[in-house]
Amino acid sequence: MLTVAIDFKSPASYLALEPTLDLVRETGVAVAWLPFSVRPFSVPAAKANETVGERHRRVRAIAQRDTHLHYAAVQGLPMQFSNMPAGSEIALAALAGIEGDPVPFIRAAFSAYWSGQADLDDEAIVVALFSALHLPAPDMQSSRATLASIRARAEESGIFESPSYLIADQLFVGREHLPWIRSLTDRNANI
Repeated sequence: MLTVAIDFKSPASYLALEPTLDLVRETGVAVAWLPFSVRPFSVPAAKANETVGERHRRVRAIAQRDTHLHYAAVQGLPMQFSNMPAGSEIALAALAGIEGDPVPFIRAAFSAYWSGQADLDDEAIVVALFSALHLPAPDMQSSRATLASIRARAEESGIFESPSYLIADQLFVGREHLPWIRSLTDRNANI
């Protein structure tokens, strides 16, 4: 079983979705999608008297954003960064409550966020995504409780970032580990 921790507002999670789905299709490994909220990505505003540390964090964030944009273009994915990133908690709670295949909702939520910075912390927007997919929305009250429980268990497993991959008791942070994860699934075909 491959557990994949994602957050819709994580640019790295968005870029990891299709390569992860390719891995799942090609290897047949079972996957569990784990909603895991992280801080929204942002580029700090330049300050007139910024410290060396502040400038370093700003320049590094710009480089990270540009790298994400580059890889989005390589994958043919639309990606827009906002100065005021929207939330994702309600959509993550909904993901926690989905029965059946969550991939259509995952794709729709990522697309809504990264194509237009939809506020996935707005229940009406999340319910509209389910409606557009012709899927019933999960019970949000129980989904929120499930999300809190999932987060606690994920942190106990060592998960702290999104995307994170947990397979055979090994934790990998970031999509750059997909080749190594593939080799683990090839060696352990019955994981």
